[in-house]
Formats: sequence, structure tokens, C-alpha cells
Amino acid sequence: MDSLLLPAFEEPIHAAQQVFRHALKALSEPGLIQTVADVPGLDRLAPATYALCLSLLDSDTPLWLSPSLDTSSVRANLSFHCGCPIVDQPQQAAFAILDGRQDTDISAFNTGSDRDPHLSCTVLLQLDSLDTGTATLWRGPGILDKRTMCLPLSSDFWAQRERQPFPQGIDLFLTADSRIVGLPRSTKISPTIQKVI
Repeated sequence: MDSLLLPAFEEPIHAAQQVFRHALKALSEPGLIQTVADVPGLDRLAPATYALCLSLLDSDTPLWLSPSLDTSSVRANLSFHCGCPIVDQPQQAAFAILDGRQDTDISAFNTGSDRDPHLSCTVLLQLDSLDTGTATLWRGPGILDKRTMCLPLSSDFWAQRERQPFPQGIDLFLTADSRIVGLPRSTKISPTIQKVI
């Protein structure tokens, strides 16, 4: 296992706090891109995805990985640096990392309950880009009027999300390279006819 271990944050406490602040800002201002600096990637995890893992995961946060991201290196480093248990069933996960190229199915994750909506899973959805694809309009808390986002996500993904009855639902972090966008369950999404390449 030692041969699989790679460096994480150079200054763990300071960097984790900084990324945590980016994560909070991303969720409080949905659609506003946050950029993490000086963070390495990990195997198939983008720097932003890995940074969120290092800041948000610990021994009390069971994690589920998309099969395409579930490598020996990812498992070894997340176990060593975060201490998070990796689970086999999506329903068991407090956090999940999805590979947006192959898997955007969020239907199997825990959406919490009316009594305990905070017990839902938080999903890190890794994408190729945060500014190309089909345009959507975002409205809700933290957004003045509306915000337009162009993301490489299908209508099936948005339909799955729409079927989750508030206050139940899944909070998401969308990542690409070193960038992060927050998508909390309170944000309402509607389609536009524009497509950006």
C-alpha cells in the first residue's frame, strides 16, 4: 500500500480550511464557480474532486465510488488521508463520487427524510467542463434573479433531480479540473433552448 500513497495537501490544516470555505461558498451561491489552488489530482480524480475529499471526508462519512474511479490508488489514498470507509452499496453512502463521463445516476442515493433531510447523501459529480453543454437556468436561495449554467449533463439527470421532493434531496458539488460549483437541493433548474459548444 505504501507504494500507492501520494502527497495530499502541502499544508493540511490551512488548505483543508480554505477548501472548506470554497465548498460553503459554492453551496451558498449556487452556480458561482470556485477555484482551488495548489492541489494535486489523484489518479482519475480531478484536483477539485480530491480537494473536496480531503476537506469533507473522515471516518464518519462512508463513501461510494463510481466503478470507473474506484482504483487501488484512489482507495489507498482516500483511506490513508481521509480515513473514510468505502462502501459497496450507494444507499449506504454519506458521500459519493460520480464520473460524469459514464455515470450521472443519482437515483439510488439516500435523499434523507422529511424529518431528517440532513441525512441525505452528498454527491461529488466530476465533469469534463463547467461551461460547455446544454444551458440551464438556476433560481433559488443565493442567486439574485437567475443564473445561466452550461453543463455537459443530460435531461435524464435533471429529471432525476426534479423527482426528489424538497426538503428531501441530494446536494451536489460539480467539479472539473480545479473548479467547483455547488448545486444544493433548494436550487430550481429549468431548461433553455441554448446549447454552447
